[in-house]
Amino acid sequence: MELLQLQYFLEVARLEHVTEAARSLHVTQSSLSKTIQRLEEDLGVPLFDRVGRKLRLNAFGNSFLRRAERALFELEQGKQEIRDLSSPEHGTLKLAVNTAGTLPHILREFRKKRPHIQFLVQMLTTEEMVSLLHRGEVDFCLSSPPIEEDDIECQIVFLDPILVAVPMGHRLAGRSSVSLTELKDEWFVGVKKGHGTRDLVDSVCQSVGLFPKYVYEGNEPARLSYLLEAGIGIAFMPSTARNSRDSIHYLEVEGQELVRKIALLRHGSRYLSRAALEFREVVIEYFVNNR
Repeated sequence: MELLQLQYFLEVARLEHVTEAARSLHVTQSSLSKTIQRLEEDLGVPLFDRVGRKLRLNAFGNSFLRRAERALFELEQGKQEIRDLSSPEHGTLKLAVNTAGTLPHILREFRKKRPHIQFLVQMLTTEEMVSLLHRGEVDFCLSSPPIEEDDIECQIVFLDPILVAVPMGHRLAGRSSVSLTELKDEWFVGVKKGHGTRDLVDSVCQSVGLFPKYVYEGNEPARLSYLLEAGIGIAFMPSTARNSRDSIHYLEVEGQELVRKIALLRHGSRYLSRAALEFREVVIEYFVNNR
């Protein structure tokens, strides 16, 4: 059994499509198909059910997948450990986030301690982050909501109040707080359903009979400030996402526990380099100092 066979098998299992897997691996379809066929011959059983160019893992494939992922995971950890030992002042820190408001400040503080460490940061959905975590392909994830699963270590680092943001000149701009029921006639701008903050807000609002009317729903939280300034609508925004613009006013929510949890996640068995350990310290210190 060859390492290349395992790598090809995992990619086909992930994409369930020969053409897409071949494109991702930068190989021909025939080469990919022959490699998978040799693996199945080595094992003595088929790993996929074939429907045209679609491949679906069968019972044998699902069982082998867990072992193959673990084998490649351990090899990758060994490579990372060797890199850390041979060049501890350099390397790449791999991060994934679905809440990015605090990340620039955290990376700036870490850069002061480790100026030669490079970053690879991906903005992903929660589902995509979980997939990377299980495969051991990232050092840390910064996530809201937290994720509780067997092989994922989850550390709550901050409780982040959700505020109501309104443009200056709005009827609520002179107040410090507002109840949710007072917002029933407002139009909102926000992120799409499926984002942790949006789902939390919807749940709390619906518990008091408020169903926010959205005039804009997007995937870029940073864009909301510009829409607010333009008077398009008001928004629910985490306190960590507030900015110093004089054109936006923030109010606390009265009578409701509208707080999101920010968590630092890692694979419980992933090797942590010295840089990764220091990054975790920087994250925790940052949130302690900003409570």
